[in-house]
Amino acid sequence: MEIKKYLRIVLKKWWLILILVVLACAASGIKSYYYTTPIYEANAKLIVNQSANMNQQGYPSVGLLQTNLMLMDSYKEIIVSSAILDKVSQQYPKIQDSANQMASTLAVSSSANSQVLNLTYWSTSYEAAAETVNAISQVFKEQIPHIMNVDNITILNEAKINDGLSHDPVNINTFMSVLMAFILSFMVAVALVFILHFMDDTLKNEEELKELLGIPLLAAMGKMRKEDFKNRHGEQVPIRKEAGDGSYVSLNQ
Repeated sequence: MEIKKYLRIVLKKWWLILILVVLACAASGIKSYYYTTPIYEANAKLIVNQSANMNQQGYPSVGLLQTNLMLMDSYKEIIVSSAILDKVSQQYPKIQDSANQMASTLAVSSSANSQVLNLTYWSTSYEAAAETVNAISQVFKEQIPHIMNVDNITILNEAKINDGLSHDPVNINTFMSVLMAFILSFMVAVALVFILHFMDDTLKNEEELKELLGIPLLAAMGKMRKEDFKNRHGEQVPIRKEAGDGSYVSLNQ
């Protein structure tokens, strides 16, 4: 029964919930589509090895592979250092981002027990993001032999530029924005309806009066209007006054 009671409270203010939800969804959709700066993502992959000292079977030794894996964190730090990014700014003047901006925007990661470095770069233009991440990969490949004893670097894949594909921004999803706005606004609207209901101390019907007083309801009088005292010809029905009654005020006054 409590569920039905709460449902009646919600349905009584359905118009307020509808207004809040529609306004929130519209505002979210407009902001997401018109007022959000699009951010695009470009990716590149590198594999880094030390000098390939082979064992008798022609494969790199286990010790060398373990050393390469242990050095992955060092490679991540080097690739975002000024030794690499300053060179990128010098060799690629078309790139507008400074070395500090590239260091704060570039993300370098690798999977567990993997020698593959994943480079991710974000920019307001996909072409700019792709050119920057490719330039960083190339400069790292050129400079790392001078920094560490590494002479076996391969760029597994570069970010594609002018590939004819449409690249969507990673920070704009109008459908998800509107969906989240719908869920949150609906919850807030329902909470507001309950708050308004429980803060209102007035009695709204005979059931609430019966519950408050704890006594049975004998009769209920509906609300009457002036029109209820007129006959079918539009004439007002006179109200009889019995002898001995006190004075009264007529409905016309």
